[in-house]
Parts: sequence; C-alpha cells; structure tokens
Amino acid sequence: MHHRFHTVVTLLVVSILLPVLATAQVSPQTDSATDWEMPRLANGQPDLQGYWTTQTFTPMERPEYLGDQAFYTEEQWAQLQAQLTVDGADPLARHVITIGDAEERARILDQTHRDETYVHYDNAIWLATPVPKGLSSRRTSLVTDPPDGQIPARNAHAQARADARRALRGDRGTFDGHELRPLGERCIHYSYNGPPLQPPAYNDIHQILQTPDHVVIFTEHSNSPPRIVPLDDRPPLSNKIRQYPGDSRGRWEGDTLVVESSHFNDRSAWQGSSRDLKVVERFTLVAADRIDYEFTVEDPATWDQPWSASVPMVTTAGPMYEYACHEGNYDIRHILEVYRNIEQQEADGTR
Repeated sequence: MHHRFHTVVTLLVVSILLPVLATAQVSPQTDSATDWEMPRLANGQPDLQGYWTTQTFTPMERPEYLGDQAFYTEEQWAQLQAQLTVDGADPLARHVITIGDAEERARILDQTHRDETYVHYDNAIWLATPVPKGLSSRRTSLVTDPPDGQIPARNAHAQARADARRALRGDRGTFDGHELRPLGERCIHYSYNGPPLQPPAYNDIHQILQTPDHVVIFTEHSNSPPRIVPLDDRPPLSNKIRQYPGDSRGRWEGDTLVVESSHFNDRSAWQGSSRDLKVVERFTLVAADRIDYEFTVEDPATWDQPWSASVPMVTTAGPMYEYACHEGNYDIRHILEVYRNIEQQEADGTR
C-alpha cells in the first residue's frame, strides 16, 4: 500500500493563493428552485475552492447488458446503491458494475467469500471513506457522447502506433527491463490524474484553489505537481515542450470554467491517444456540494470523432494527504530480480 503523508503545499501555490483566499463572498444571485446562492470571489468569479471527490462505481463505458439504457431507473439505482455501499463491500471491485446478475455482484463485493488462499488487504477498512463509494449519478456510463456510452474505436493511425511499439519490444517480456514496466507501477505518471480527470480506484480527492488569474487543481492520487492553470491570454508553450499532463489554459464562459489542454508527450498515451491529443474540460458549480465536470477529447490520430464524458465531483472533507508513491520507482531492481529468480526456477525445473 502506498504511504501517504500530510501535504505541504508548495511556496509557489501559497504565494499565488494567500491574497485571495480571504476574499470569497456569496453572490446575491440565487437559485430560485433551491435558494442556493452561488459563492463567488470578490471579482465575481464562481468560487470552486474546496475538496472534491470523483469516487464512483460508474464505469467509463456502459455495461453490455444495459444495451442503450443511458440512465438507471430509480429502482435499479436504489438497489445498486444499497448493494455497493453495504458494510464490508470491496471498493476496489469496480468491475462488478458490469455484471447484470445481482447475486454474482454480491458474491464478488463480499471479500469474505473469496478463496482463502487469496491474501490481500481488507479493502473495506483501508479504503473507507466518509461516504461509502457508490454511484455518483443515475448515468450508466461516464461516456455521454457517443450516445451508446462507448469510447469510439481507435482508428488505423492508433493501430499503427501500437504495432510499432510491439515491434520495438520484439520478443522481450514485460519484466525484461524497467522501461517495459507501466508508468503507474514506476510511480511516474497515472492516466487518471488528468487532464482529463477520471475516478481512480482510490485516493480520489481533488483540491481546487483560485485567484482571479489562476486556478490550481491539486490531485491526491498523483506524483505530479499541482496543475496551475493560467486564466490570462498567454500563448501556449512551444510545440517542442511536451509534458505528461500537457499544457493547460483556462477561461470563464459565464459561470463555467473552461480549461483547454494540449502539448502532451508521446508517453502519456491516455486511452491510446497520440501527442496531438486535445482536451477541453468544463467545471460548473451546480450546488453547494456538487460540480458538474465534463470533458471532451479530440485526437484525429486516434479516433475519427471527438467523444465526451461527465464525472460528477462531490464535496468531501479535508485535509488531503500526499500520495508519495516511490517504491515502484526506487525498487524496480527487486521487481525485476523476482522475475529473474522465477525464470531460473523454471529453467532448473524447481517451479
């Protein structure tokens, strides 16, 4: 299990934010339906600051058994919520939502029914959250467009890149060198850090901080620095500068924060994408406890059409703790040694 230590926000972030944190005020504009008042900074921008969780069992793509059903019925949603949030349910058993049989879902969620030879953490304890992990909306998938709830198939360009990577690796096994291990295992980069933001398996808190000309998005499950998004008209980075999280620029469209990101590097490869990936994120505060977060991705070198998803962000309690993943990077030597020993045992006939 990754160790987490209390976060010390960098001096850069603090120097940007301290003058503004005390200036938040409540806008006189009121939601007539709920009497909810949009909180705003002194300059009138919506105040998105706080801790937000994206935890959910809702899958990225709609489960096959649901066909073209975009939303659960109230009855289906209530039954699933009760099953997913029962005491002892395994928060890491995310694939259960793709199973149509309720008894089979319950069996997999219940850790005590597993093979006694399966040694593991008690996920219901170390992954406990103030509000048990369930469904964050009645949507049957995070993907909202295309309407079938599926990510479009990758095109010939994407397939050619995948073929080239396999050819470069040749007959080398995935444990034959550190460069063949996943970036996440090596604690270098996690695909769900964003952009775009996706619900990780755990450690799913995001802290948002604001000034009139910057927004900071600090993701818990990350080894990367906080994403500092300028809101002015500065140009993007040089095309020669490529980063795992890309380069982000933001603006306000009414009460919606719009963040556009590009300049990803060749190794990010989010969902198999290329370095030409472009991501547009939209953050809209719709209630005191909820941000509607939507993103659209476009990459003609990977998909023949853009596609979009919606990930509700729900307020949660702080503080946020440092993820501090290092062992997969520093201990790569021992990870590879284990497999050299396995190979030797197989060669000796002792395994």
